[in-house]
Amino acid sequence: MNMSTSSTHPTEANPAGTPAAASPPPAARWRRFALLGTGPLVLVAAGVWLHGQLTHVVVDDARAAADIIAVSSRVAGRVTTVNVVAGDATQRTAVLASIDNRESALLVKELGARIEGIASRRAEIDARIALIDDQTESQAKAQSARLAATRATALAALAERDFAVSDFDRLSPLKNSRAISLQDWERARMAAEAARQKVSSTEYEVETAKAQLGVAQAARRELQVLQRQAVSLGPELRQLIAQRDRALIDLSDRVITMPFDGSIDQVFVHVGEYVTPGQRLLMLHDPKRVRIEANVKETDIRHFRPGQRVEITADAYPEQAFEGTVDRIGGAVTSEFALLPNPNPSGNFTKITQRLQVRIALTRSDERLRPGMMVEISARK
Repeated sequence: MNMSTSSTHPTEANPAGTPAAASPPPAARWRRFALLGTGPLVLVAAGVWLHGQLTHVVVDDARAAADIIAVSSRVAGRVTTVNVVAGDATQRTAVLASIDNRESALLVKELGARIEGIASRRAEIDARIALIDDQTESQAKAQSARLAATRATALAALAERDFAVSDFDRLSPLKNSRAISLQDWERARMAAEAARQKVSSTEYEVETAKAQLGVAQAARRELQVLQRQAVSLGPELRQLIAQRDRALIDLSDRVITMPFDGSIDQVFVHVGEYVTPGQRLLMLHDPKRVRIEANVKETDIRHFRPGQRVEITADAYPEQAFEGTVDRIGGAVTSEFALLPNPNPSGNFTKITQRLQVRIALTRSDERLRPGMMVEISARK
């Protein structure tokens, strides 16, 4: 019986006689290549990070800061204009807002008119002083000259009287002895009497001249009264000037101007609102004086010193690097200024790393950095 054998295909084998392994799919090969390629990059990145950690101190909770100025009102009144809004960049002396100034302007005019009235009264008094001075000076000189003349006449009259009386006394004994005639004796008596009358008359003229000189001198004393009146106007004038200056200050305070070139942060009032003294109207800051403030751990503070260069990165501009220098380091840790200090009276102690405030000045001001923005600082150890 013929046995038929079925033919079979031989199994493929490698030269060693073992079956060949199946080749991996393409996706697996690409993943393998990606892993082999990214591995060195990860190692390099880790090395760079480790190098930065070992050679630099990084503070990631720093902030941009500035002196935020609150502009308040010194006077009360209704707001008439508001010329800015938050975010405006405004030049120095620009008018930010105005408050009703009608009463202040009227008060300035009233005080100015009163000051002009005082000046007119002073000019009038000065003119009267000059006029009276000229008049009374001439009168006093004339009366003084007249008094001198009457006194000279009085002295001559006295001399004549003495001579006439002496002559009469000498002739009187001769009358009894009839050595002279009665007519000569009468003539001598009449001459003596006339001399006496002339003396009395000159004495009266002297007294009259004295009185008139006293009147002229009294008129000159009016100058002193007028001069005192002029002097008394001085304090009143100074008081009015002070009141006017105060009114001018009040008037100028009703125009709120920009104190420096800066940026408007907030506006709290609107046209028509009534404001009171001390009420905040606006808040602003100077973009050129923005600084960086960081709270550095006390364990890292030894790596910061005034003048040290610091690299700054803002969260808002991660691709942009800024430069700064350490300006000053706080004199006490921040916990010392807490409203509720922790004196730890129980005796339980947990050591907590404290922080000191470090202020950093920007090498070049950049208006992109706004107060309150989060930044990171890096300083070389």
